[in-house]
Amino acid sequence: MSEKTRFQTMIEGWVSGEVDLAPIGHLVGFRFTSCEGGVIRVELDAGPRHHNPMGIVHGGIFCDIADAAMGVAFAYTLADGESFATLQLQASYLRAVREGRLIATGRVVHRGKTVGHLECDVVDGEGRAVARFTSVCTVLKGSG
Repeated sequence: MSEKTRFQTMIEGWVSGEVDLAPIGHLVGFRFTSCEGGVIRVELDAGPRHHNPMGIVHGGIFCDIADAAMGVAFAYTLADGESFATLQLQASYLRAVREGRLIATGRVVHRGKTVGHLECDVVDGEGRAVARFTSVCTVLKGSG
């Protein structure tokens, strides 16, 4: 079995709680709860601090947790010496949420040499679909 990359080790540390999250994780309040085969799960306990003026969770919060799930899923595929940037993020909102657990599951649909396509489903604590996301990422060489 090959040795784990720097990103794989860091991601597994986030899931186990042994490695501190990036500042955005603390700001928004999400946590990584699983990494199985590069499929990443992010959870957030949403509440009033995440609300927009209508009293529901702001769409940007859904974007944050979906982008984190997809980005970390893509980072899991990177070799040492590589990094990435998101080129496109598309959102479809399916259900309003006022509070409760949100679970984002990000996965790589296709990983080419320079571009990756990802998807993420966000569900509430009862398993109901609340949003769906896709993104396109590009591999950056010599920046990892």
